[in-house]
Amino acid sequence: MKTKQHTIKEVITVSGVGLHTGVTTQMTFCPAPPNHGIKFQRTDLENQPIVDADVDNVVDLSRGTTIEQNGARINTVEHTLAALVGLEIDNVLIQIDGPEPPILDGSSMMFINALEKAGLAEQNALRNFLEVTESIIYRDNDRDVEIAALPLNDFRVTVMVDYNSPVLGSQHASLTNIANFKKDIASSRTFCFLHELEMLHKNNLIKGGDLNNAIVVVDRVVKDDELDHLASLFNKPKVEVKKEGILNNVELRHRNEPARHKLLDIVGDLALVGRPIKAQILAARPGHAANVAFAKKLKALIKNDKSEMPFYDPNLPPVMDINAIKKILPHRYPFLLIDKIIHLDDRLVAGIKNVTSNEPFFEGHFPDNPVMPGVLQIEAMAQIGGILVLNTVPDPENYTPYFLGIDKCKFRKMVFPGDTISFKCELTAPIKRGIAQMDGYAYVGNTLVCQASMTARIVKNP
Repeated sequence: MKTKQHTIKEVITVSGVGLHTGVTTQMTFCPAPPNHGIKFQRTDLENQPIVDADVDNVVDLSRGTTIEQNGARINTVEHTLAALVGLEIDNVLIQIDGPEPPILDGSSMMFINALEKAGLAEQNALRNFLEVTESIIYRDNDRDVEIAALPLNDFRVTVMVDYNSPVLGSQHASLTNIANFKKDIASSRTFCFLHELEMLHKNNLIKGGDLNNAIVVVDRVVKDDELDHLASLFNKPKVEVKKEGILNNVELRHRNEPARHKLLDIVGDLALVGRPIKAQILAARPGHAANVAFAKKLKALIKNDKSEMPFYDPNLPPVMDINAIKKILPHRYPFLLIDKIIHLDDRLVAGIKNVTSNEPFFEGHFPDNPVMPGVLQIEAMAQIGGILVLNTVPDPENYTPYFLGIDKCKFRKMVFPGDTISFKCELTAPIKRGIAQMDGYAYVGNTLVCQASMTARIVKNP
């Protein structure tokens, strides 16, 4: 799995008819900054409202997953989201001029192809994974559905389906490496059974359904007059079918294509958790309702206060290590007070300071009861803020950051040897003439230890 966040390099557009609404839409994928997440924007509505790809925004599960926010609704988002998860794209704005993404060929492959054509861009921010540390189980006894997430330092999915059908029978599909999503899963198309068509049609669904974008499973003998009715339903001059099989004798892309598509759906639906997931997902007879209910259980694992502190996983490579920091900052021992940068974009920087007992200041600052001086915590914070300001020029090695002012400084908890301090500095106004105003925060674990509002400036070296 990728450790850093990704977006796309350039804008790319796809267009086509929506499966259920039958409305032709144009959908444009746009690059987005780190920590933006996946968002849809209804460009056809007044004020062009934004809809976050969030499980809390799910409003309908009629043969697909529909989200709504700010008075805007997006139908059938799962195939689009699955493509983004499959390519490990974290940040994108999806502008759409209608209510539903194009169904295209009924799979995620054409979205994958478009996004790969746009190209992927690595960003200066680590991915904030949702790591499952203990088994999470969802059961729906009425529908005989069970979904489990087991601890795993990776993302794997296994799906089993059983439709009690002589055509499909029991099937299973697995994704053991997200890098294989394109090859193994993305081309699998949506499907339904023949007996469901009339129900879907009567419920004002599948208006954009076509034998080119959906598999219709025929598990009984069909009379000629029914075939004529199906032909009119799909606006075809004629449809045919073997005694039992696939309507119009469409050839499957995989022997277990329905199971693979169910796996595709669950990957797309779980994107609504809002974070890439590290877990082994096992799903028996899943559907959109169960997928979304399970996604809500996973999202409940995320504590509300997590977003207040910088996310730090020491197992992941930093955005900048100490050698990269030395190339930008002029500070040196004993006044270089930061060890890693773990996030960097045009608005926010986060970094790490490991406090050890052999720090030179402990020799004179309460050696019998060592406490890190508050002024040095602020200095470390300012150095991290300096990285943020230096990031605005193409040749940061030719500039020096200077600390101009501090306000609203508060020291909330003492910092001791052995602590790891996570710092976050965020701009409060646009940088003008090299001067930046920012708010800084320092945490040990989940505890806020100090904070301040700072002003810094970068000056070109003589």
